[in-house]
Amino acid sequence: MSWVSLTVEIIAAHVEILSDKLFELGALSVDIQDASAGTEQEQPLFDEPGELTGEIWEQAAVTALFEQNADIPLIMQKVTQALRLTTEPEYRLARLEEQDWVRLTQAQFEPIKISSRLWIVPSWHPPPDPTAINLILDPGRAFGTGSHPTTQLCLSWLDSNIQSGETVLDYGCGSGILAIAALKLGARNVLGIDIDANAIAASRDNAVLNRCEPERILFSTTLDLSQTNKKEQRQVDKVVANILANPIIMLAPILMNALRKGGSLALSGILEEQANQVIDTYRQWFEINIASKKEGWVLLAGIKK
Repeated sequence: MSWVSLTVEIIAAHVEILSDKLFELGALSVDIQDASAGTEQEQPLFDEPGELTGEIWEQAAVTALFEQNADIPLIMQKVTQALRLTTEPEYRLARLEEQDWVRLTQAQFEPIKISSRLWIVPSWHPPPDPTAINLILDPGRAFGTGSHPTTQLCLSWLDSNIQSGETVLDYGCGSGILAIAALKLGARNVLGIDIDANAIAASRDNAVLNRCEPERILFSTTLDLSQTNKKEQRQVDKVVANILANPIIMLAPILMNALRKGGSLALSGILEEQANQVIDTYRQWFEINIASKKEGWVLLAGIKK
């Protein structure tokens, strides 16, 4: 069995109308990308949670997947009418053959080396170094497969900074990868927090997959530090948050209160041009600076005053 992939390049103002029409005409899926992706004209767009800009690329490539017997000339005729164009827009076709999608997906996720002792390894792949600390992680319901630069920045920071017996808070835990890494790197107790119930479920599943001791790692949608630290002050030794700049700024008082005096903080999910704004927010409580960079993203590291 095979399918037909139809790609139409169109201006931003026509994207929504085109997408709706393609679905109406039987498209199985519709994908929108930057028509200039991979060129010097590529236009990066980012939205913060709760602040969706609604921006779209000036020139977008809209790709629809149809069954192999779809009448493409008729579809393009109706698309032209829906867009109220005088001439038919240019388009290109490709044939997509049936494949072993599971095997194809797995092939896209290879083990990732974080350091000489820390690896991220998909469950179907043998560990390249069985003696290393191997984080077993598959792509799934929540952010954090280890392929994103910010996740790698945070893992590297944990690898270099976690001390045996420490307590750790992972705020915005996603897949749980940072919390699990902290535990395997020697933390005594770890708490992962996320507002998304799917992320909590994914984190718990990944903790089981990595054979984490359940009494030492907890995932929750609410912050209760008494579950990681029985001391009266109920503050942790390390805080890591890999989210986005605006939520990190809003969370500053919460993360500050969660961390003991002299404790260490790592923040990522921050673009390099956003770093100063985040630093300005946190410097009233922390000695904080850019600690590392990767592909336009930064990790800020600080010590609580």
